Amino acid sequence: MILKRLFDIAASIFGLIVFLPVYAVIAFLIKVKMPGPIFFRQNRVGRDARLFRMVKFRTMKVNHGGSTISVKGESRITPLGATMRKYKLDELPEFWNILVGDMSFVGPRPDVPGYADILKGDDRLLLSFRPGLTGAASIKYSNEEELLAEHDDPIRYNDEILYPAKVRINNNYVKNWSFFLDIKIILFTLLGKKLDDEWAN
Repeated sequence: MILKRLFDIAASIFGLIVFLPVYAVIAFLIKVKMPGPIFFRQNRVGRDARLFRMVKFRTMKVNHGGSTISVKGESRITPLGATMRKYKLDELPEFWNILVGDMSFVGPRPDVPGYADILKGDDRLLLSFRPGLTGAASIKYSNEEELLAEHDDPIRYNDEILYPAKVRINNNYVKNWSFFLDIKIILFTLLGKKLDDEWAN
């Protein structure tokens, strides 16, 4: 686990430096096309169920309301925001969360308070790891917003089908963790490939 943290620190510093021009361009575009704050900050549940403030580039209208799950095509998502979400550019500020130790490059995606609270027994195993920028469940359901858009009641589908499936995958990741597995997940994320391992189903 020490190697995992050392990798996170080194890679996040590298990413913050390399992507600095990209941050500047995105920040400028948000200011021009989406009046309001550049960043979106939200409480998320981290390691050992501790709350932290996750930071992302803002992709939605200010004071939009709505649920905590996002569905492709929602009117609250701006055109620029939709482009950022498509290419995961809104996630780039999370490098800061990784650097300070709130997150890791690989791990279960951090949930909003409420979802993690309902985890019981062995399902809480995933909370023993820092949440990740990407992960096994993130790869499996990289088209999550499209899946939710296909259902008349996306919140019910998420709560009854999608979320339990992601919990199972994330717990399998924790049980099978290795540094090699993290590197594999990062590479698969960058290449847009799916994981076929038994533990990721």
